[in-house]
Amino acid sequence: MRKIRELLRLKYELGRSHREIATSFGIANSTVSDYVRRAGAAGFSWPLPEGLDDAALEAALFPPPSPSRVPRPEPDWGHVHRELQRHKGVTLQLLWLEYRAVHPNGYQYSWYCERYRAWRERLDVVMRQVYLAGEKAFVDYAGPKFPVVDRSTGEVRDAMVFVGVLGASNHTFVDVTWSRALPDWTMSHVRMFEFWGGVPELVIPDNEKAAVREASRYEPDLNLTYQELATHYGTTVLPARPRAPRDKAKVEAAVQHVERWIMAPLRNQTFFSLGELRRAIAPLLAALNERPFKKTEGSRRSWFEGLDRPALKPLPAERYEYAEWRKARVNLDYHIQVAHALYSVPHPLGRCEVDVRITAQTVEIFHKHHRVAAHLRIHRKGGYATEPAHMPAAHRAHAGWTPSRLIAWGRKTGPHTAAFVEQLLESRPHPEQGYRSCLGLMKLLRAYSAERLEAACRRALDIGTLSYKSVKSILATGLDQAGDDEQHTLSLPTEHAHIRGPQYYTTAQNGKES
Repeated sequence: MRKIRELLRLKYELGRSHREIATSFGIANSTVSDYVRRAGAAGFSWPLPEGLDDAALEAALFPPPSPSRVPRPEPDWGHVHRELQRHKGVTLQLLWLEYRAVHPNGYQYSWYCERYRAWRERLDVVMRQVYLAGEKAFVDYAGPKFPVVDRSTGEVRDAMVFVGVLGASNHTFVDVTWSRALPDWTMSHVRMFEFWGGVPELVIPDNEKAAVREASRYEPDLNLTYQELATHYGTTVLPARPRAPRDKAKVEAAVQHVERWIMAPLRNQTFFSLGELRRAIAPLLAALNERPFKKTEGSRRSWFEGLDRPALKPLPAERYEYAEWRKARVNLDYHIQVAHALYSVPHPLGRCEVDVRITAQTVEIFHKHHRVAAHLRIHRKGGYATEPAHMPAAHRAHAGWTPSRLIAWGRKTGPHTAAFVEQLLESRPHPEQGYRSCLGLMKLLRAYSAERLEAACRRALDIGTLSYKSVKSILATGLDQAGDDEQHTLSLPTEHAHIRGPQYYTTAQNGKES
């Protein structure tokens, strides 16, 4: 009973949907609906009556079956149906309460709802749906495409035709794009809202791949970019059910009108750009929306001005900026890769999976719905953005080094060391790639004197091996202490002789190579 109390609180006090409540409790939507139905049948809302204990609550929600069935007055279902369409605030529960006020011995709430639905299903084959002003917009693509010719190459490319229609007025919008991919799909919605000058409460697409990541009859999984678009404009996306054409009958009719009154008249014209095609569509679209209805007075335009426009939500102050969402795994170097560039995150997140929001100008990184990093987007291949605060303390110390500082350190050791450092940094595509080698040279001073390091760097410059490993090998084999003639003799067999170890030098001195 404790969970049922909490369920009723979420439903009536916080206004959560059945889907949200089911997810919170880990139960089926139908179970939530059953509990809510039973509470309504018992006359409960929120808060529950004071002093109502669990036993009384259970008895009210799960009463024993009645031993006999007494005839009850039948409601006027036609009146019930009209009242539900008249105002969106009218619910079956409100109408049932009004019914019980007149007929105290009438149906319980559950039976009232079931009998109404049974009555409504018998009418579905002939009844037209009634849409509330500003409530729903339906979107889809037309089947036929517009051919567009590349003026320079003569190549013909097909343009997709996006169609949007408002439920109450049938006011229609048409856009053309190069593809049905996510960027074009999203920005067609932006232009649609701007065309109408407002936003409907619901947008109902088909299960388009750009819109729905996983189609489901009951719980479709929306693409994150599409969901973000809906949040920006304060609307809700409610995809049509798979294999339920009546859910989107409105837009299918609109597509037919677009094909008949816009695409067909333009079939013999040749277009060389999307802009040219859009300019040709505009007057035909205006004529379609001005065309009088056949079975009722007015037109799409007049109905739009009288019904939908006043009811639409206002456009937000800023236009939506297109953004893509991706998942990425943080590398051990606390960077993620986005389009051949690297971006840092706080180093404790190494090997974690993060969400990445990518716009034309920025890259934002989220971990468990919290933004942990934001960078300006890098469009250069191989570029990287590292925030010092994201680095471990030891890495920040290394990051303090610069080429000039490293060369200055080399001069303190000797001119050959300075020359070696300078040439090593210049030999790398990016100077930062040579920092670690230079830091390794510094570490060699713990084991060898500055004089020996200077001599080793001189030797490495002579034989043209610019690496930390070559200097370390020269020191390890004592090659830095050999005379000039001896050094020349030792280097004759190969230019990389110094990296083969002491055994090579011993055999080389004897005139043999192992």
